[in-house]
Amino acid sequence: MPKAVLWDIGNVIVRWDPRTLYSKIFPDPAERDRFLAEVCTMAWHEAHDRGVRFEDNRAELIARHPEFEDAIRAWGDRWWEMFSGPIAETEAAIEALHARGVPMYGLSNISQHTIEGTFAMSPAFGRLSGVVVSGEVGLTKPDPAIFALTCDRFGYAPRELLFVDDSPRNIESARALGFDVHLFDDPGALVPALEARGLL
Repeated sequence: MPKAVLWDIGNVIVRWDPRTLYSKIFPDPAERDRFLAEVCTMAWHEAHDRGVRFEDNRAELIARHPEFEDAIRAWGDRWWEMFSGPIAETEAAIEALHARGVPMYGLSNISQHTIEGTFAMSPAFGRLSGVVVSGEVGLTKPDPAIFALTCDRFGYAPRELLFVDDSPRNIESARALGFDVHLFDDPGALVPALEARGLL
């Protein structure tokens, strides 16, 4: 049985989706989806998770797509409009785990420039004893190196941690390294998963 829980942040503790912002900019869903698939892509966004500033990452993209300059700038300038609040089921689970004295930590692909504002979205973040931020360490999930760094920093073997993440790719990487894992694709399944491991 795991001794501690390692939480992802985006779409596990708080909801994050670029479409929440870009549905305001592109009322036509097809136009919005095309922009996100061809201009501000997730592959482009990964640079932010590695620590690159919004201002630096967008310059070359604007040069290639000048007709979308305002929309590209919105990715950073209106960043917080991509969020739609904390996930209540996760907040409740974190409070219940805290009450039982279960150690909890975070591991997130997130910019070091936005982590403070993200933490302000929920008191649940105050229950985490530490967080590995990809932008601070220059590594991102699913790279095994960031999982190794996390274990070293917090003092656990992989088998002693339950890793909760919404990305199948990250989950499979962690599983291959020996972590206990839970794919967060249904908030209602979280508490049963914790109970099954004797954490709640």
